[in-house]
Order: sequence, then structure tokens, then C-alpha cells
Amino acid sequence: MTVGTAVHTGPDKPVTVMVVDDHPMWRDAVARDLAEAGFGVVATAGDGPEAIRRARAARPQVLVLDLNLPGASGVQVCKEVVAHDPALRVLVLSASGEHTDVLEAVKSGATGYLLKSAGRDELVDAVRRTAAGDPVFTPGLAGLVLGEYRRLATEPSAAADEPAAPRLTERETEVLRLVAKGLSYKQIAERLVLSHRTVQNHVQNTLGKLQLHNRVELVRYAIERGLDDDDAPQNGRNGDM
Repeated sequence: MTVGTAVHTGPDKPVTVMVVDDHPMWRDAVARDLAEAGFGVVATAGDGPEAIRRARAARPQVLVLDLNLPGASGVQVCKEVVAHDPALRVLVLSASGEHTDVLEAVKSGATGYLLKSAGRDELVDAVRRTAAGDPVFTPGLAGLVLGEYRRLATEPSAAADEPAAPRLTERETEVLRLVAKGLSYKQIAERLVLSHRTVQNHVQNTLGKLQLHNRVELVRYAIERGLDDDDAPQNGRNGDM
């Protein structure tokens, strides 16, 4: 693979990544590929407890995580590290494409899910997009996740007694509707004629107002309120907010 330019979050600051897999050769190969692509690989781990300890110490921006780990499952690792650092983005890299595994990973806080059959280019792009805040799924799995959220949204809940949700601006609501449809930040920016950074800022502001931790939770919130429906009412003013 021809590797592109280094991946940076700012001047001379590469995106930091940690790789967790119980197979040493695979773990080392993934870490090497990401380092060659310009990511800063700050730690690796081969089992669940070690992954939790090292993630807390190294504080990577992206955790590339296998599900099948000794000591503690990848799902448990994901739950613990995201609870400790809600800003951490987790990309599951697994041999399993079972629906139950995908849904459990997402419910535990994973931002994306990629099968190990993915090529090197696809992996590098997935980590880059995960770092930017985009949900990344092997083709076919994104629809599964959105379908599950829609199913959950139709189940009875005790939401009637919850306090009213914080008021979002018209632009934040517009961005949220597109997030719920599964569009990437780049696609949303192109659709609304905004910069990628502006879209990210709207999403971050919305997360803060709603007290949510990541884009996965935001998608579920939006679907529960019907914002993924093309017929949902829009407040729509076209200018940026």
C-alpha cells in the first residue's frame, strides 16, 4: 500500500492510537501499519486487564480493539475505558461479523466496527475517520446498527417523566438529523455547505447540551425522537448558526 501523509490533529501532533489484540503477530502488524501511515502508536496490549491499564495510562485518541481477549472481553474493555475517558474513540477490529457481536460492541461505546478481512488502506482510512469523529462500519453493518436503534426507539419507555430536552439551535437540529441518517461529517459538510470543522463543532455542542458522550449515543437520541425520518418537521433556516 502507498501510505499517504502523516495524520495530525494539529501542528506536529499525530493522532495517537493504541492497538489491542491477543495475537502478537497481528497486533504488531496493525501497529506497524498505523505507525507507517503517520499515526502515533502510544501503546499495545494483548489481554483485557492489560488493555484497560495501558489505555488509562497512555490516553490514546483512538483504541483499535479486538473483541476476543483473555482476561476480559473486548466489550468489557470498551465499557471501562470509555467510562473512564468519554472522549476516547473505539474502533473494533474483529474477525466476527455476527450481529450480536456488532451490537454489543456499539452498545458498549464503540464508535465503529471493522472486520479483519479489511485491507490495509481500509484500516488506515477507518482509523483516520474514527479519529475525526465519524462512525465507521464494514459495509452492511451500519444499516444493522441503525435498524437496532430504530427497534429500540419503538419500545415503551419511562421517558414521559424525564425533564424536557435542552433546546438546540436550528442548525444543530439540522446537523443532528443528518447524523441520524448515518452521514459522515464530510457528507454533512458538503450537504449544508459548511466546513468539516463547523460540523464537528455543532456535534460537540449538541453532545454537551444533551449530556451524551459520543456519536453513537447521539444517533440513538436522534432516532428515538424521529429525527431520521424524512417527514420530520424542520425549523430550517439556511444560514449557519
